[in-house]
Amino acid sequence: MNHRSFRFLTVAGLLAAAPAILSAEETEAPAPPADPMLEAPADVAAVPEDAEKSDSGLAWKVLEAGKGEAKPAATDTVKVHYTGWTTDGNMFDSSVKRGQPASFPLNGVIKGWTEGVQLMTEGEKRRFWIPADLAYGENPGGGRPGGLLVFDIELLEIEKAPEIPADAEKSESGLAYKIVEAGKGGDSPSEDDIITFHFSAKSMTGQELQSTRSQPQPPSVPAGQLTPPMREMLTQMTPGEKRRAWLPGPGLPGGHAEVDFELISFKAAPPAPAAPDDVAAAPDDAEKTDSGLASKVLEKGKGGDKPKATDTVKVHYTGWTTDGKMFDSSVTRGEPAQFPLNGVIKGWTEGLQLMTPGEKRRFWIPAELGYGENPGGGRPGGTLVFDVELLEIVR
Repeated sequence: MNHRSFRFLTVAGLLAAAPAILSAEETEAPAPPADPMLEAPADVAAVPEDAEKSDSGLAWKVLEAGKGEAKPAATDTVKVHYTGWTTDGNMFDSSVKRGQPASFPLNGVIKGWTEGVQLMTEGEKRRFWIPADLAYGENPGGGRPGGLLVFDIELLEIEKAPEIPADAEKSESGLAYKIVEAGKGGDSPSEDDIITFHFSAKSMTGQELQSTRSQPQPPSVPAGQLTPPMREMLTQMTPGEKRRAWLPGPGLPGGHAEVDFELISFKAAPPAPAAPDDVAAAPDDAEKTDSGLASKVLEKGKGGDKPKATDTVKVHYTGWTTDGKMFDSSVTRGEPAQFPLNGVIKGWTEGLQLMTPGEKRRFWIPAELGYGENPGGGRPGGTLVFDVELLEIVR
């Protein structure tokens, strides 16, 4: 499950209607009983008085006792059959209807499921009334049901999560790791350095998550821009060292990702470029296009060749918000950036087509050509200001 919230597990596909070829006598035969997990419960509208409740507001009733005493932990993976209804009796999702049980890490679903299924044993069937604050909220949008939700759940199997090796070392903050290959000695990088490294991550059950090994070059990133766990690991290493670490991974089996690091090198970061004097707004003498993009040439390029939207370009750049806060810079990383020009924000796609190799230009990019006014996800909103140097048109 992704994003630590329960997602519908419905699959694409349609069942064709069978031809009406049964005889009248055959059609009069009684239909087989429907699976009770496909019928809206009589008590779907509200929590009954005899339901048990937890401090969180979760309510339940045991429909069928399970076997044994083992219960899943939040980090375990469970296999279940389930059906979900809104309080008007509308069924919005069902593994029973699909004929295929669902399997997922228990820490990767809505809070009501994470709490409730931990109360169950294998073979048990239980009905849950999950309040909105333990599900998707009152008005979640995106096709997800809002308000109180009712689920009938049958716990079929518990797959215990793999555990971090007992002989793993622990960092000061408690991160577990093992040194796979010693480094060449010498100093370790500081938080102010640019670190060049490789890493690959997989789940505790072996699912590949992410790797830099497929990239043409290993990434070079200021240590301060790494996540705290990655920064802690890499700043403890020396060049050439390889290390396996178990980093927190909410929503993953076992609650951790198994990450292999290799520290290749590090160097001092160049000083960050100062914010321009005209960062707050485009000056009167800036060129403007019909789209609202504004720019000034800071240094002329050489030749007349200009990139097309379908070309790949290599650039150095620094970006600021209009209050002078720098949010990204290839200059401080000490590595130019390379990308297809039609794969970036609209202001870049339009603006770089005005430039020639060697040219430096300042852009004022309005929100509609950037990330919008309030994009979220850590991206800067509103008007953005970029100083861009076009190093090469790669084609």
